[in-house]
Amino acid sequence: MEGNAMKEEYDFSKMKSRKNPYAKKLKKQITIRLAIETIDYFKNLAEESGLPYQNLIDLYLEDCARNHKKMDVRWN
Repeated sequence: MEGNAMKEEYDFSKMKSRKNPYAKKLKKQITIRLAIETIDYFKNLAEESGLPYQNLIDLYLEDCARNHKKMDVRWN
């Protein structure tokens, strides 16, 4: 059936992009205060990896939550 054959190449440049309708359900925007050194650390990682630093922070925190990592916090 020739009418159902797939093309070897498709031109997606004319397609309009649209936002993921589920994105708001997957993530929640918040305001958080972070140490300047922490932000600088993730910005440097972002330059090395090519990912936005906010995504790197999210990925790191997600890994902590998924693996139930806990800090040993002691106030002297």
